[in-house]
Amino acid sequence: MVSLSGHSVYPHDVLAVLFCLLTVSQAYVNVALNKPAYQQYQYVYRGDYDTYDASKAVDGRKSNLSWTGGQCAISYLRQTATWWVNLTTIHSIHHITIYFRTDNEPWGPSNKNTNFTLGFSVYVSNTTDRLQGTLCYKDDNFTRDSIPAVFTTTCPVHGQYVIYYNERLQGVTYPDGYSKNVDIGLCEVEVYGCSATGYFGSNCSVPCPDVNCQYCHIETGTCQGCKPGYKGHRCDITCEEGTYGTGCNACGQCRDVNQCSINNGTCLTGCYAGFKGDLCEIACDRGSYGYDCKETCGHCRDRYQCSIVSLFFSISSSLIYGGFFWTNFNRVEILF
Repeated sequence: MVSLSGHSVYPHDVLAVLFCLLTVSQAYVNVALNKPAYQQYQYVYRGDYDTYDASKAVDGRKSNLSWTGGQCAISYLRQTATWWVNLTTIHSIHHITIYFRTDNEPWGPSNKNTNFTLGFSVYVSNTTDRLQGTLCYKDDNFTRDSIPAVFTTTCPVHGQYVIYYNERLQGVTYPDGYSKNVDIGLCEVEVYGCSATGYFGSNCSVPCPDVNCQYCHIETGTCQGCKPGYKGHRCDITCEEGTYGTGCNACGQCRDVNQCSINNGTCLTGCYAGFKGDLCEIACDRGSYGYDCKETCGHCRDRYQCSIVSLFFSISSSLIYGGFFWTNFNRVEILF
């Protein structure tokens, strides 16, 4: 048997490759199945908002890849096209498979959907902003002859959102075969990976080797992200005093910086005077001050000039005698 590339291929080699692909598919779970999804400029037909909804691309159905099949997410033609699925939590991802809308017609130059698909990108991010995430794939090589109807890219990263994006911007010259506008034509997007973090391997059963590692490479186990409160290549360094969480961020205005939780930044003994909230990052409202913002400012000429930290010459908490008032056992003259 001879392959398309001219190399000799034997039946047992083909079976071995198929077996490996089947093993990988069975080992990882489609973590995108029935998860919340969104698309830009959703197509609405005669008031029907459901038939072409973004969720159609993660409902597990891909037997009918046509416009009328009710199994594809479809949008209007515009300069940009964005679709994403929210995995609801950060997952360890191995690969992503996309089934494009074909209208059940032969795929290739004769299929009008190919020119709307060329140039697409796939991202994995922890937010809906693709630019804050990892670019898994950017098409700059496919043509209408070569782009596959079912596309798979390996992307061993961690993230909560898988984002499909395409564009046709004004002032940009695109290759031959590219459409003037783009749309969403996704009949299924499958995101394969581990259902739980902290594990790796072909069946997601091996714990990450570093004890304080929260996310490790799904194939090698190399740590890619520490648990809150730790840092370093192997996550073996505790955050310094006054810092916390993922990346060891600076704590808020804790009353005792040594009592800032390294896990979530909570000030365990309360906030410094003038601040409130679990992280002690919120200043007291105007007109209040002190610890826990429980004190009320006096009759300041301008209440916006009342110090949120302590009371300076506030008549409300002082005793007035004639032209003087006493505060903190100090005699202060009032000038009228």
